[in-house]
Amino acid sequence: MRLNRYNVKINRKSNRTELIKEKAVNYSACKKLRSPEHIVEAMNSLLDLQNMAEEYVYLLTLNTKGDITGVFEIAHGTVSNCLVSPREIFNRALMIGATTIILVHNHPSGYPEPSHEDIRITERIKNAGELIGIELLDHIIIGDKCFISFRKEEILAKL
Repeated sequence: MRLNRYNVKINRKSNRTELIKEKAVNYSACKKLRSPEHIVEAMNSLLDLQNMAEEYVYLLTLNTKGDITGVFEIAHGTVSNCLVSPREIFNRALMIGATTIILVHNHPSGYPEPSHEDIRITERIKNAGELIGIELLDHIIIGDKCFISFRKEEILAKL
C-alpha cells in the first residue's frame, strides 16, 4: 500500500491554494487500513506519533472504496494543545475528493483520554462534515503504546 502525504500551498502567480504531494511511502503491514489498530500502527511507523514531544493533528482522507487517498498534517501545537479548524480540514478533504475522513492526533503525555476540547472539536468537525457530505469515520488519539478510537469507544455516535 502506498500512502501519500500532501500539503497545501498558495500559488502566488494565480493566488490560489494548490495541493502539493510532499512524500509517498510504501506501507506493507496490511493491504488496507480498516481498523483503528492498523491506522495507529501505520501512523506510528510512518510518523512516530507516540513519541512526539508536541501535539500533531493529521487528517486521513478516504475515497468511496475506503482507501486512504492522502495524509495531511493539519496542525502542530504545544505539549498540551493544538489549534484545529474545521475549515482547514475540509479544505483539504474537498481538494482531494474525499468522501470520508479520519482524524488522528497524539497526546505527548502518553495518556490518550480525550480532553473536553478534543470532544468539542470532534463534534464540530462531525457536524460540518454532515453539512457538506463528508463523513467523519473516526478520531483516534495516540498515546504511549496505547490509543483511543472515538468510534470504537462509541464517543462519536453520542456526538
